[in-house]
Amino acid sequence: MKIAFFSARKYEEDIFTSVFQDSGLKMEFLEIRLTSRTVQLAKGYSTICCFVNDLLSAEILAELSNLGVKNIALRCAGFNNVNLPKAKELGIHVVRVPEYSPYAVAEHAVALLLTLNRKTHRAHARIRELNFSLEGLVGFDLRGKTVGVVGTGKIGRVFAGIMKGFGCKILAYDPYPSKEMEGVGSYVTLPEIFKKSDIISLHCPLNDSTRHLMSASTFEMMKPNAVVINTGRGALIDSKALIEALKSHRIGGACLDVYEEEEGVFFTDQSSGGIMDDVLARLTTFPNVILTSHQAFLTEEALRNIAETTRDNIRNLLDSGACKNEL
Repeated sequence: MKIAFFSARKYEEDIFTSVFQDSGLKMEFLEIRLTSRTVQLAKGYSTICCFVNDLLSAEILAELSNLGVKNIALRCAGFNNVNLPKAKELGIHVVRVPEYSPYAVAEHAVALLLTLNRKTHRAHARIRELNFSLEGLVGFDLRGKTVGVVGTGKIGRVFAGIMKGFGCKILAYDPYPSKEMEGVGSYVTLPEIFKKSDIISLHCPLNDSTRHLMSASTFEMMKPNAVVINTGRGALIDSKALIEALKSHRIGGACLDVYEEEEGVFFTDQSSGGIMDDVLARLTTFPNVILTSHQAFLTEEALRNIAETTRDNIRNLLDSGACKNEL
């Protein structure tokens, strides 16, 4: 059986081809993103595989159903791009990869923080131009700093453990506290996180209660030198409010692997045409902002885990019509 694989990238193809080799499943790799303009490419496939920036609105799901699509396999953990009530109404099964490598994402969050703090990206660029000056490269010790972790699922807990190893004090917030955080940090309220933390890292899902979790009022609470890290979902932060906080020196900096309007921009080469999004373009100009293109998950281990879970999810749906990872 062939499966249409939307938003396919070369770094995925070899791993997915290897993992799917003996599964009886063949992947038709499509570099193009699933949108209302490309949905017709799903014709003839009962199962499609999608990524975080593929659009699965009510209208697109209805069209997919008309084309005969019965199963949608998300090769990611997030599903805020899917209209789940509509999928259920249409009888379309939607499965996901709930976890792939919490270490990959947590370690990338730390890498962003270290880069921003010690300005290694700027130092590297200088050295390549034979400029060995240390002016403007002063950072701060992580030891003794207070780190706020918002969301203590597996990724948040791994991040907290790493920062604990640096000698940081850990404050955490989650509506569902984890016993595994005992001995690592203390649960407090969100306002306490914002007011007391030198570093705040977001590891929570995007939903109605967390959209723009960090807004103008939030930034007003924060320490003037505080750094925010977001490797979760872009819309956890109000980007315009973030820009104002950076411009007014309300916060010390931001480490971003996601952006709330990243659809159609991230995962693509925009170097020839430039960025049409004024907010994103503005963020790239701040010297105290580190921005990567949703790459926190991108390790060999994570890609293999994603491929294996996706394979098993699809096989379970085809063989029994049920899957433990169905939404």
